[in-house]
Amino acid sequence: MKLMVLMAKALKTEAKKVEEMMDDGMQSVRITYYPPCPRPELVVGITPHSDASGITILNQVNGVDGLKIVKDGAWLPLTFLPHALVVNVGDILEVLSNGLYKSVEHSVAVNSEKERIAVGFFFNPRFDAEVGPATDIVGPENPAKFKRKGMEQYVKDYFAMKMEGRSNLEHMKIDNDGCRQ
Repeated sequence: MKLMVLMAKALKTEAKKVEEMMDDGMQSVRITYYPPCPRPELVVGITPHSDASGITILNQVNGVDGLKIVKDGAWLPLTFLPHALVVNVGDILEVLSNGLYKSVEHSVAVNSEKERIAVGFFFNPRFDAEVGPATDIVGPENPAKFKRKGMEQYVKDYFAMKMEGRSNLEHMKIDNDGCRQ
């Protein structure tokens, strides 16, 4: 919650609104085990995707590299940093910020010699919250780039789609003419 509030303040939006949206929100944990594979080029650990969450906090438990992100259109492997957590901006925070924060498209590769263990913590709004750009960010000079929808419908839509790239986020975009894509 502290991270979300600090990010809201950086956007110059009301932190209280973000707190209300995220307070008692849906939280989940995913523990992922990637066994070693002698031919890792033949295996996809996790397909490229962005997280549907507000933020994701990742603990790379045993320090084995494998996480890759898209930066400036190219895949970049991340190097493990001991005693550090990885914090990813999720799709909901990109929508809330009206695109000022970008969700992180990422993937995981397996290691040829070592197992990889990761624990992801996903922080989301309350199920009865509405997901959309913060009302004090959008206006005539900065029109909404994303449509609004209830969190419950947002989750249903996310799980109805394949976990491919930023597909759910793309589905929420509004085109330049104000028509929904």
